[in-house]
Formats: sequence, structure tokens, C-alpha cells
Amino acid sequence: MNTQPPRPKILVLGGYGAFGARVAERLARQRDVVIIVAGRSQAKARAAANALAASARAVISHAVLDAMRPDMAALKRLAPAVIINASGPFQAQDYTLARAAIAIGAHYIDLADARGFVTGITALDAQARAAGVLVASGASSVPALAAAIVDHHLPDFEKLLSIHHGIAPGNGYDPGAATTASILGAVGKPIAMLIDGRWRTVHGWLGLWGYSFPGLGWRWMAHCDVPDVELFPRRYLDVRTARFSAGLEVTAFQLSLWLLAWAARCGIARRPERLAPSLMWLKRKLRFLGTDSSGMFVRLSGIGRDGRPLERAIHLIARDNQGPYVPAIASVVLARKLVRGEVAARGAMACMGLFTLAEFMAEVDDLAISIEPSP
Repeated sequence: MNTQPPRPKILVLGGYGAFGARVAERLARQRDVVIIVAGRSQAKARAAANALAASARAVISHAVLDAMRPDMAALKRLAPAVIINASGPFQAQDYTLARAAIAIGAHYIDLADARGFVTGITALDAQARAAGVLVASGASSVPALAAAIVDHHLPDFEKLLSIHHGIAPGNGYDPGAATTASILGAVGKPIAMLIDGRWRTVHGWLGLWGYSFPGLGWRWMAHCDVPDVELFPRRYLDVRTARFSAGLEVTAFQLSLWLLAWAARCGIARRPERLAPSLMWLKRKLRFLGTDSSGMFVRLSGIGRDGRPLERAIHLIARDNQGPYVPAIASVVLARKLVRGEVAARGAMACMGLFTLAEFMAEVDDLAISIEPSP
């Protein structure tokens, strides 16, 4: 008689999208799990599942589900142990899917980087605790990976006073129209950032400055809003500066965003997100202008254990167009740990402190993703 327990199911909603497909691909390498590729399109979900099944160790299936209007009867039938929501962008989403996960007793993970969405997830804390599940928002480059990098280097500091981090994708990365519209909708918008101990107002995609990545060279950066700028001062209590920047590889594109941000701030460009389709068409035509290499930096400064000023500069570099794996991997690491019973945390929280930098790097060991020494 077969007494083996049933394989745990991991449902990846948005499982055929830019990030969700990579989440499903990485999870499918694990035996003894079932991966359910889900989304609003049955044809796309089926095609993605069939393609994945050809080389997967996991059992692969597919389902039709909408993150904004999940079918509760279908979710109960599927009975996932973990639901991963990769169906961004999250600026226009609410917590409907997270509430549905709690209702069926499933852990919930999302790849959100929208500040309000991630910081507000604690509204579900009491319900998640009562159900005995983990609801983790922001299992992505920010805040999850950035926090893992900071946590790894935190023991070097007696006092960590400043965190400045940022991301610069290569021009080969295609974010899609919806993500592009989300980016354009933020240009010129006010952002509250803690700088030198005071909350100051900066504006999205303004504050232009340059940064040199090891092995990649110079890239222009600008202010960008992420949950980290609000969460990090709460997590690292001595911090007096928490800044985030983002940049495009091609200077002309970055300067165009900068000009558009000024136009939006001055009220000239009232709906910049409407430009998304035409700008994406142009970017795809000019893909040859850049490379397939992306970079992330985390710069830390404060007082070392010897009482002297201390600075650390950490650079995560992704080559060969493998940058899109970076925001996907945090959810993979956390989902694996959940199905193995290695995460004790329950409740609703931003995804920080739930995995280590070593665990992240072990998951990308076979990819062209590495931590590079400072220049």
C-alpha cells in the first residue's frame, strides 16, 4: 500500500509572463512537487505548461485563474500549498488573491514592488496568523533581495547609517507594455525618502546622477519609488538615509524619461502612461543600442565595529539577458523553504529576513548572475 504523502502543489499565477515563467521554470527543477501554471488565458497557460513539462522534474499542470477575481471553487479544487502571484504590475491590484489564499489555508507570496501594496500587506496579518499561513509581499529584487544583502553585511557595522541601492536593467530586457505603463505613470510623482535624518520629497525619475558598475560601466540613475525606502528605516533603526535609484542603460532613453518627468511634474504631460505602447515599440526597434547585462548595487555606510567609518559596496551583475531571473528568484527560494517546512514565520509581512543571501546565490549558481567586487 502506497503511504507516501501527496506532493505539495505550488500555483504560479501569471505563470506564463516575463517573471512568472521564470519562477515556474526554476521550481519545475524540483522533484516531489506539482507546479500549476495559471493565468487568465487557458491557451497560454496550457502552452507554457506543455513546454515546461518537456524537461521538468516536477509534475506540471495548468489552470485558468484571475488574480483580481479568483474563482474560490477552482482554488479549493486545486488545493495549492503555496500561491505565487507573479501577475503584476501591482500598482492597480488589491489583496483579493492574498485573502483567497488565506481562506483556503495556502501560503501566499507575491513579486510586488509597489510601495503601497507591499507596506500595506500587514493589514492581513491577523487573518493570516489565524489561518496559520505566511503572506509575504515583495519577494523580488526589492525589498526581499536588497534586505538579504543588507542583512548579510549588517554584522560588520556597529551602526548602519545609510543605505542607497539601485537597479539598472540592460537594454535587452523587455518589460512589456503593462510594466512600462506603470513606470511612466510614476514619472514626476512625489516620493518621500529619508535623507540625512529628514523625510524629504523627491520626484520620480528626476535627480539625475551617474553610477559606474563593475564590468558594465557608466549608467545614468534617477529617483524611483520602492517599498524599501519606507521599510528599511523601520528595519534598521540607526539608518538616517534610505534611497533608491533606477536607470536605463541607453543614455538617450534615460534622458527622455528625465524630460518626461519634468513635463509631468509641470503638468504638461498629464497621462504619460499612454505613451507606453509607442515607447515600447521604439525600444524594441533600438534594442541593438545596448547590451543584455543588468546591474544592482547596494551601498552601505556607517560606523564599523572598530568605531571607524565603514563603507560597503555590493554589486549583483546579471549577464546574457538573465537579469529577469533576479526578481523571480526570491519567490522560488521562499516557496521551496515553505514546502520543506523550513519557515516558521506566520502572518502577513513584507518579504524581508525570510531567506539569506547565501540561499539566493545558491539558487542562481547555474545562471550568469554573480556578485562582483567593487571597482
